Amino acid sequence: MKRNVLVVTNITATSSELHDALRARADRGAAAFTLVVPATPFGGGRAAAREQLAEALERLRGAGLEVDGSVGAGDPISAVSEVWDPKRHDEIIVSTLPMRLSRWLNAGLPERIGRLTGAPVTHVVSQPPKPEVATVPAPAREKLGVIAPLSVMSWGGQKQP
Repeated sequence: MKRNVLVVTNITATSSELHDALRARADRGAAAFTLVVPATPFGGGRAAAREQLAEALERLRGAGLEVDGSVGAGDPISAVSEVWDPKRHDEIIVSTLPMRLSRWLNAGLPERIGRLTGAPVTHVVSQPPKPEVATVPAPAREKLGVIAPLSVMSWGGQKQP
């Protein structure tokens, strides 16, 4: 019997920790996943949520997982309320940043979702995405050959004829 899992995520939607957790869940038994990405203002709003969702769906489907999803309301409790259906979903996975960075954890989101739905809730802690660092090639250096380091010995102490 296939289980239907609701996944609540935002900034962590493309994290390797969430990917690994969903892969492990699918390995325990047949599962289909529904991602809901709340369009939170601190997460970049609706446009950022759409981008996160598209990237996450592509990555998870590429890993062979059965997954669909949608962008939800800005408040994660409202977003879950909009999509939660006890006839359709069997369990919930909530993916957050670590406690020191997570507004969702500071607000007790996994526990609140559990109380709201009555469903089993699994919490996955994901590290924040690392920003891309712009790089430039090193400047070209003049090639002086093998003896070049010794050339400094000839700089001083010579008298002109």
